[in-house]
Amino acid sequence: MNNFKIVCDGLADIPQKLINEYDIDVVPLSIVFGDKEYMDGIDITKEEFYKMLRENEVLPKTSQVTYAHFREVFEKYIKEGKKILYIGGSSNMSGTYQSAVMAKNDIDGEIYTFDSLSASIGMSAIVLSAARLLKEERTIEEIIEHITYIKENISVLFTVDNLEYLQKGGRLSLAKATIGNLLNIKPILGIEEGYIKLNSQARGKKQVISKLVESIKNNHGVDLDGKQVVIGCGDNDKDIELLKNELNKQCSISDIISVKMGSCICAHTGPAILGIACC
Repeated sequence: MNNFKIVCDGLADIPQKLINEYDIDVVPLSIVFGDKEYMDGIDITKEEFYKMLRENEVLPKTSQVTYAHFREVFEKYIKEGKKILYIGGSSNMSGTYQSAVMAKNDIDGEIYTFDSLSASIGMSAIVLSAARLLKEERTIEEIIEHITYIKENISVLFTVDNLEYLQKGGRLSLAKATIGNLLNIKPILGIEEGYIKLNSQARGKKQVISKLVESIKNNHGVDLDGKQVVIGCGDNDKDIELLKNELNKQCSISDIISVKMGSCICAHTGPAILGIACC
């Protein structure tokens, strides 16, 4: 199985240390701020992205990975004698996955494509599960069967600190955003069937963190050892520490992966985001 290469796209938020450890190729999306375009993670760092989000009135736009870019990446590894497992961000959120499928169909070589129906930390949990199984030299059939199970049973939840960005992006009315901010109401959003959906809501940071942990406990139990838990934030580092402490307090857990969440989510929610994925 060492001749397999895992490729994913920038809709996933994976710590650089683990990208290096498992030799994952992350194909970046583009970010458009006004009249300037950046390659996510190459021309602009996450910290620079958060800063620009806070300083700009107009929200940035993210642009899907093109057919040409995928074809270039896939052909490179096929020429090296590799087989490819491409795990894509939700086809219901972006046209990126379809671009990859089109490129695959035009290349002679063994390329498997998998629609995660997820994004950000949820997608990273799926990619990392595949990478670990590949390292254990499992067959491609075993890997796809396992990540299909994960896709159907994963929990992905996140919340935002300020409703202003959801309002700017047209996902919330100005009236609801204004009232929500005044009452300190924070939505708890989830990724279901490849779409972002409202799960519940809570008032205040303490209650929202408790609800996030409670949802994970309800879905996966209090014993999270042996399960993959990924937590993420934007530029609100203190919040992720609060979430980690609450998880350790209420659950039995030995390993938590922490990551900075990137443009695919933060472009719509703002830089102060907090999320958890468990599978």
